[in-house]
Amino acid sequence: MHEFVLPLTPTSITIVTNDVVAPLYADRARSALSTFAATTTTEIPDGEQHKRLDTIEHITNALVRNRVDRGGIILALGGGVVGDIAGFAASIYMRGIRYVQVPTTLLAQVDSSVGGKTGVNHPGGKNLIGAFHQPSVVVSDTDTLRSLPPRQVSAGLAEVLKHGLVADAAYFETMAASLESMRAGDTAALANAVAGSCAIKAAIVARDEMESGERALLNLGHTFGHAIEGMTGYSAWLHGEAVGCGLVLAARLSEALGLLAESEVQKVMQAVARAGLPTRVEGLTAKDAVETMRGDKKSHAGEVRFIVLEGIGKAAQRTVPAHLVVHALHAGGFR
Repeated sequence: MHEFVLPLTPTSITIVTNDVVAPLYADRARSALSTFAATTTTEIPDGEQHKRLDTIEHITNALVRNRVDRGGIILALGGGVVGDIAGFAASIYMRGIRYVQVPTTLLAQVDSSVGGKTGVNHPGGKNLIGAFHQPSVVVSDTDTLRSLPPRQVSAGLAEVLKHGLVADAAYFETMAASLESMRAGDTAALANAVAGSCAIKAAIVARDEMESGERALLNLGHTFGHAIEGMTGYSAWLHGEAVGCGLVLAARLSEALGLLAESEVQKVMQAVARAGLPTRVEGLTAKDAVETMRGDKKSHAGEVRFIVLEGIGKAAQRTVPAHLVVHALHAGGFR
C-alpha cells in the first residue's frame, strides 16, 4: 500500500477489516493512521454469510468499549462486504459518524465503495436492512489487487461490464477488449477500469443519490444475482459471479421483451464468459427463483421490477410478465 493521507481530523480511528485482509494490510494501515489519532482494529469473519446484524453488534460493541465519540472515524479496510458492514455501523452509531472506504478488491474499487449504499442481509433477502451513508473519502490503491486470487478479479469484472452495459457502449467495448489483460493483472488496464467505472457510477449517484429513479439502473443483473446468492446460502457464489450470470439472464429477458437482438445477447454472454464468470446455473429451479425475487427490495406492490437493456449502453426499468421471467430463467439453466 502507498503512503496514506487522511484529510480529516478524527478523535479516533477504528479500522474494520476481516480475517483475510487483516494479515495483509491491517498493521501497515494502523501504523500509518496512528499519526492522526488513536487507532484500533476490529476484525470480522470473511464472507457474505457474515453480512448480518450480529456482525454489526460486534462492531458497535467495540466502538462503545473503546469510547468512540462523534468525532471518531470508521475505516473500512477490505472488500464490498467489509465496506457495506462498516458503513452501516457508521450510519447508526451515535446516529451517524464519518467513515472512510479503503477497498482492497476489484469489485469494491469499481463499484461498492462508491455511492453510499450500506447494509446487511436478512434471511428474507439481500441488503434488506441498511442506509444511505456517504463515505467521507474513498482511497483505492490498485497495488492491493495484486493479492487477489483470480476468482476475485473475475468477480470485480462483472461490475465493470455492468457499468458499460447500463450507461456507455464505448466503455463496454473497451473493457471487453481488456478482459484478458485485467485478468492477467495488468496494472494500467485495472486502473482504467477503476477510474472509468467510478466516473460512470459517481455521475449517476450525483443525479440520484437515494435511488428514486436513474440509480436503479445500476441494479442490472442484480435481481437475478441476488436470487442466486440467496438460493445458494450466500456462500457458493461470489457476489460478482452471481451478478455476471445475472447480466446474461437480464440480456435474455431483454431479448424476450423484444428490446435486444440475439447478436447483442451473445456479445454480453461472451464478455461474461471471457471475464471468467458463469453464464448458467445448475441445480436451481425457476419456481424457487421467482419466489426469492419477490422478496427483493426492488419489488413494489408484489411485482418485481427488472432492469433490462434496450441496447448495449442503454438500460431501463420494467415490470415484466412472469412467463417471460420464467422463460429467461429456463434459458439460463434453471429447471
